Amino acid sequence: MPFSQQSIDFLFENRLHDSKQWFNEHKEDYNTLVKEPMSKLVLDLAPTMMKIDKQIICDPRRISRLYRDARMHPDSIFRDHIWYSFGRMKSGYDPRPEFYFCIGAGGMEFGCGYYCARPATMEAARKLILSGDDSFKKAFLAVQKQKSFELYGEPYKRNRYPEQPPEIGNWLNRRSLGLSGELTDPEIMFTDKLTSHIAKEFKKIAPVYEFYLKAEALATNPDELT
Repeated sequence: MPFSQQSIDFLFENRLHDSKQWFNEHKEDYNTLVKEPMSKLVLDLAPTMMKIDKQIICDPRRISRLYRDARMHPDSIFRDHIWYSFGRMKSGYDPRPEFYFCIGAGGMEFGCGYYCARPATMEAARKLILSGDDSFKKAFLAVQKQKSFELYGEPYKRNRYPEQPPEIGNWLNRRSLGLSGELTDPEIMFTDKLTSHIAKEFKKIAPVYEFYLKAEALATNPDELT
């Protein structure tokens, strides 16, 4: 079954109670309303993700946990959302570029980028941008042509590249980088149209993911850019 308004209501109510007892009493609701639709979405998107990058992992066992990390959040037990990150296998905690889909008490969000990119990756990305690399040109055009996503990433307080056009500076003057969009149409969110919609939108911004991959390669081997 697809997600429903009840899926979002459950995540809100569970976070409101923030109780293991309440969750255990309603665990079947969680499985039916949230976990099973998320697992199906991950598997249904797998063919699209494999076409973008054969190394992307689509495994429902990697869906995020609803429980918070008690070491970092000793005053709360549950998140109000879960997500899945479509990316390559990580080495330790090194950040990697990823597509993502998230459902929570506030609705649905999806996109592509980094939670927090390494400084070396961002420096490599800037080198590609400033050199006029084709991977960035394709990524830039892909973003310009679509209307579902906006750039995110903490901006620097001071413009470090005042000589660059504002639309290029918007990429350069960030500590991290990504694209994020929200879903608000119930006819998409809560029907079988969701998978095809996400697949179509991910394909539109695939050049951005490829740009990230090139930046990662350059960060690992700085001499690669000539």
